[in-house]
Amino acid sequence: MTINGVNGFKLQNYQPLRDVVFEHLRNSILNGELKPLERLMEVQLAEQLGVSRTPVREAIRKLELEGLVIMVARKGAYVADVSVKDILDVLEVRCVLEGLAASLAAERMTEEELEKLELISYNFKRHVENNDTEGMIEKDMQFHDQIIQATRNPKLIQIAQSLKEQVQRFRITYFSEYSNTKELLMEHQAILEAIANRDAAMAQKVAQQHIDMLEQTIVKIADEG
Repeated sequence: MTINGVNGFKLQNYQPLRDVVFEHLRNSILNGELKPLERLMEVQLAEQLGVSRTPVREAIRKLELEGLVIMVARKGAYVADVSVKDILDVLEVRCVLEGLAASLAAERMTEEELEKLELISYNFKRHVENNDTEGMIEKDMQFHDQIIQATRNPKLIQIAQSLKEQVQRFRITYFSEYSNTKELLMEHQAILEAIANRDAAMAQKVAQQHIDMLEQTIVKIADEG
């Protein structure tokens, strides 16, 4: 039996083994390779990763502290589930944050950063046209990251980073199920144009509408599931 999502493991000489195992398992959970409620068995993980059980055990404990793993008495460790309420709670905060970020970006983004945002948007469109889910996820993350970074606000960036990691777990489902990609492209374009026009109020409005649409889609997916 093989546990999913543990391929591509690489040892790093400059990192403690427990940290390498932790980062690998953490990324596998965030990327959806390790599924919610999937059991994490120390022996099998250690064998597949070519390490002893100790760094695996330490990594699992650390993942539990981050809320990515749950421990069940007499059964062991499982990947934590993500409820629709969890997602909507995160998006409720993100809606306010993204609106503020877009507003500040419209005022503070440099021309060089704007050109980069335009390139990201162009590449996102190409991935949509090619129905490349992995590419869409990557460019969507870059699009929002570029806007966040342009705020020049370390506190906002820090909060956004913590939310980003929570959002990342359902991105794959969202982009796989999102059928109205034209609408998605229009939302990104509206944000880009508002920032380029230095219209802070409009940037805030369309950025929040973008997250509102995401919330509606998540609810729709949950209802259909």
